[in-house]
Amino acid sequence: MDIIIELTYLISSILFIFGIKKLGSPKTARQGNLYAAVGMLLAILATLLYNSIITYEWIIIGFVVGSLIGYVMAVKVEMTGMPQMVGLLNGFGGGASLLVALAEYYKVLNNLTNKAGEALIFTTSSTISIELSLVIGAVTFTGSLIAFGKLQGIVTGKVVKFPLQQPLNVLIFLSIIGLSIYATMFPTQAEIAILVISFLSLLLGVLLVLPIGGADMPVAISLLNSYSGLAAATTGFVLRNNELIITGALVGASGIILTLIMCKGMNRSLMNVLLGGWSSAGSTSVQSSSSSPKGDIKSVDSEEAAMIFDSASSVIIVPGYGMAVAQAQHAIRDLVNVLEKKGIKVRFAIHPVAGRMPGHMNVLLAEAQVPYDKLYALEDINDDFNNTDVVLIIGANDVVNPAARHDQSSPIFGMPILNVDYAKTVIMNKRSMNPGYAGIENELFFYPNTLMYFGDAKDAITKLTSELKNL
Repeated sequence: MDIIIELTYLISSILFIFGIKKLGSPKTARQGNLYAAVGMLLAILATLLYNSIITYEWIIIGFVVGSLIGYVMAVKVEMTGMPQMVGLLNGFGGGASLLVALAEYYKVLNNLTNKAGEALIFTTSSTISIELSLVIGAVTFTGSLIAFGKLQGIVTGKVVKFPLQQPLNVLIFLSIIGLSIYATMFPTQAEIAILVISFLSLLLGVLLVLPIGGADMPVAISLLNSYSGLAAATTGFVLRNNELIITGALVGASGIILTLIMCKGMNRSLMNVLLGGWSSAGSTSVQSSSSSPKGDIKSVDSEEAAMIFDSASSVIIVPGYGMAVAQAQHAIRDLVNVLEKKGIKVRFAIHPVAGRMPGHMNVLLAEAQVPYDKLYALEDINDDFNNTDVVLIIGANDVVNPAARHDQSSPIFGMPILNVDYAKTVIMNKRSMNPGYAGIENELFFYPNTLMYFGDAKDAITKLTSELKNL
């Protein structure tokens, strides 16, 4: 039986690896999800056969309750709520690791036996594994809850800083290390130390994510996803489960790689991400009127915008969170169809941090059946804006703000942006003149080649498409 279970774990791990590989391309992402889902099913079935710690009655109850919750979330949560759900699920993973580590500690502390009837004892490696699972799981749990709260609007999306914030984080971290050393040396006498470690780690998760501004939440979500993987891996060492170790390591490694990519896309330091309190992580408030860009605003209605598009030969569409909020992806797909029937070349420029989570825009456009070959990353399309007739920006703000290139006082200074202002004409669809999620005003509004097209993205694009059909 043990051989069969280990072979099942091996097959499951291979499916996870292939799944991650397939997720690297939008064309194969669905297939990658299927591979990973089958791998997870095999891993669960093997674990249920191998592990008899609790009764099957509780397993069935947990399975039913979890399945119902998952089904409701899958049906009820709209695509605009995906970032929040991802953040919440990261937290669930961290919380599970925390609880398993605590349970394992008390199991050994109370001199319980394993399946072979042998008394469980603390070893240095097992104690360290428990401590790591506690710390990483707790930080992931509370950090993810704060991220969820920021994205959901429950917690302020602004940067939250207070005096001596970083020294406090360092003090908590050093306290965790000191207590962990004590618990490793005297595990049977460290019950209070373990509980204090858990509490401090929960607090540290809150303090590390609170300073992160709304504009940087995609990076935070990516990092917390990596943490959840590391928490799973350490839990695997606690439970001596190879599948958890492999799976957690895969998630942790891929999450770190994605975080590095996101940091590059935001011009952020990975060390600042890890420590919290980022030096340029968003904005605490909108810029004052004295430092805000000034100039004349030019706007167009749907008829005028349609005439501009009708005379163009090349168009680049830049989607942002406004598209997600308005659920405008299907309307945009209709617009693309009309433009292409007129012989106009249409492409999409995707900034790595557009939206509220990595790949947010790609997911929405894929849902609307926009061909994958029309989606271009920043580095692949940025040089083409010079030769583009019209750029249509839908709900994006901070990722197209030219201030990032020259304004050293701007919170987004140094962040790579889409060079939309180099195009002949820029049409920017927004509900109003309000600043973006980072809380700063966009100087692009006042550029001579920029035309504001006000209105809800879905309604505005639908009207534009209708006008184009009549030309």
